Amino acid sequence: MKEEMEKILRKNALNRPTLCKSCEGIMVYCGLGEYRCEECGLTEFDDYGKVRDYLEHHHGANVAEISDATGVTHKSIRDMIKENRFEVIDNRGGYLRCELCGTNINSGRLCHECELLFHRKVEAEARNERLRGRNKNMSGFGENTRVDKGTKRFTRER
Repeated sequence: MKEEMEKILRKNALNRPTLCKSCEGIMVYCGLGEYRCEECGLTEFDDYGKVRDYLEHHHGANVAEISDATGVTHKSIRDMIKENRFEVIDNRGGYLRCELCGTNINSGRLCHECELLFHRKVEAEARNERLRGRNKNMSGFGENTRVDKGTKRFTRER
C-alpha cells in the first residue's frame, strides 16, 4: 500500500500540494484545484487551481501570459485544455487542432464531427461484438440442457 501511495505522489502531474508549507500538516482536497491544511487552514492550489484562479481575474489571457503569471508549464496548460477543463477563446493561431482531421478546435482532442464519427464507430463495434457473443451462446429449445440424473439437489441433515 505504501509503495502505491509513493507512486501516486511521485507522479503528481498537476503539482498537487500534500504537506502544508507553514506547519507540515496534511493538505485536504476541497475541490476545483484547492487544498486546505487540516492544522492551520492555509489554502494552496495545484496547477489547475492556479490557472483557474488566474483566468477568473484575467479573462481572455493567452497561454504565455498564464504560464508567466502562475508558473505552470505550457504543456500542463495544453493538457488541461485537451481534457476540456478550459477552452481557448478566439482560436486564430490554431493552438489546438483535431487529432483526426486537423481543423482548429477550442478544447478537447477531436472536433465535433470527428467525435460523433468516433463514438458511432465504437457503438457499432460494441453492437457487433454483442451480436457475435449472443449467437455463440445461443441454443434452441431443449438443446444443451444439463440434467443431473440420480443426484439430489437438496439434502436435509439433522
